Order: sequence, then C-alpha cells, then structure tokens
Amino acid sequence: MVKSPNILAVGGAHIDRRGQVSGPYVPAASNPGTMREDVGGGVFNALRSVVRRGVSASLLSMRGGDAAAETVSTAIASAGIADLSAVFLDRTTPSYTALIDRDGELIVGFADMALYDLAFPKQIRRAKVREAIASADALLCDANLPSAALERLVAQAAGKPVFAIAISPAKVVRLAPVLGSLAVLFMNRREAGALAGLGDDANGHDLVGGLRRAGLTSGVVTAGGEPVLGFDGEGLFSIAPPAPRRIADVTGAGDALTGATVAALLNGLPLRAALREGIAASILAIESTEAVPAFSAANFAQMLALVPGALEVA
Repeated sequence: MVKSPNILAVGGAHIDRRGQVSGPYVPAASNPGTMREDVGGGVFNALRSVVRRGVSASLLSMRGGDAAAETVSTAIASAGIADLSAVFLDRTTPSYTALIDRDGELIVGFADMALYDLAFPKQIRRAKVREAIASADALLCDANLPSAALERLVAQAAGKPVFAIAISPAKVVRLAPVLGSLAVLFMNRREAGALAGLGDDANGHDLVGGLRRAGLTSGVVTAGGEPVLGFDGEGLFSIAPPAPRRIADVTGAGDALTGATVAALLNGLPLRAALREGIAASILAIESTEAVPAFSAANFAQMLALVPGALEVA
C-alpha cells in the first residue's frame, strides 16, 4: 500500500460567525438577517479539504479555556485531523465574524485573534512542534501567525515544501520575510496587491512581476468569479472557473481551493493540474452554505470536468 502524504498545518482554527443580510444591505442601519456559527480558520478550513482529498494531516493552533475551545476541539477531531494545539485557560478562543450580503458576498470581516499574536512565536519552539515538523512531508501555514513565528517555522522546515495562505491584505505582509522559501502562496487580488505594493487595479503581469520582485517564486491569485492566476518557474497561466449553479456563500471558497490544490500537489500533480482540482472544490464550497462542504467522489469528478485547462499568459 502506498503511504499517504502527511502535512502539518500551523495557523487559524477558531469560531467563525457568518451573518447574512436577508434584504438589500443598508450601511449604518439595522439590517435583518440570520447568523450562523461554526468552526473555521484559514488552515483548518483548507486542511479539511486536504483530508477529503486523501492526505493525512495534523494541526497546531491556539485556543482559550472557554466553551468555544471545546467546540473547536470537537470539530478538529471530527475532521479526522490530529490535534497538536495549545490551550491557554486564562484566554479567549479567537473568533472571526463575517457579514455577507444576500448574494453571499463579503461586506466586512472582524477578527478577534490576539491569542495568535501572543502565543505562536513561543509555541513554534516547543520540542513537540519540532518533532511534528520533522515527521511531516510538507507544511501549511497562514498569516494569522506573526512574522517571527513564520520565520521560525520556515527555518525548522529545513527545505520541506511550505504552503501559505494570505488571510487578508493587512496580514499578508507578515509573510514578506519568508516569501523566497514558500512552495506556493495562495491569495486574492487585494492581498496580492498589498504584498506587491500595487493597487487593486494592477493587471496580471504587473501583479505577478511585483510578487516575483518581492521574492515569491510560485503563487495563486483569485479574483472572485474572474480567471484564477497561477505562476511558477514555467511562467504565468490562468484558469477560468465555471459559473456556480447557485451562490450560497463565498466564505471559505479560497480555503477550499487551497486545500484541494495542496492535496493534489502532494499527490504528485503539477501546479496547473492541481489548481483545476482546487477550483472544483471552491465552486462546490460556493454552492454550499458550509464553508467546507462534504462531497462525493462522483460530485467532485463532475465539477472537475467543468473546469477548463490552464491557458498560458504570454
């Protein structure tokens, strides 16, 4: 039997709250709607997609000593992920609250994640974490970690592939010191612009040129329903995602794309083929009210068949 690849993820696993407006969004006013709460976080959402695509996984995150921590712990175990997280009994478990409009598009997100900044730099030095890094085939991290923790993590990876998630325009700059060591960075256009020092309206060539000058050798840039850009040592390419049959909630679509793409890369596919699998997973996520929906192999194959091949960008 061929051994499944094993990945260690380090980053966000916390309470996600999503409030959806039921009518037209009216700024600075009370808007009727509904609120849902579940467990999310950049690397946790991505890791669930990784596991569903046949890769073994473990997770290091931080949580408090409150009831929310039990909810997070249960969700990690239910996903089939080994939990290496640290618990701080006198702290509050991090959370993220997103307000989305009736069409599923994000209006604003609010991150209460001070524990990550406080605890990650010291936890990365623990012997237990060093052992987990040594036994993993690859690492996945997100910019919920401060730069000091990211630098320590990459140094301990000792040449193993390190994949990263940008998280937000404000946080992606934390990855600047380690860009040259990343296997692939996953980001949206606003995050890419912030990292490259360019505006949101920069074209693909300029954006990727800025990212390369910043030290990044391979990356994926999403832009909602627009073509997804990818680049590596072979050049720049794009893949146009198929239109979803319905838009339930775009929250988590980028994480689903990351997870499925990383799983495909670890299973030996090149980036262009792996990204097609990531796009298929992201469309399934958009069509579902769950950030990381369950899907059968047949459903995934049907969606993958709708994703076109990569087009090289001259």
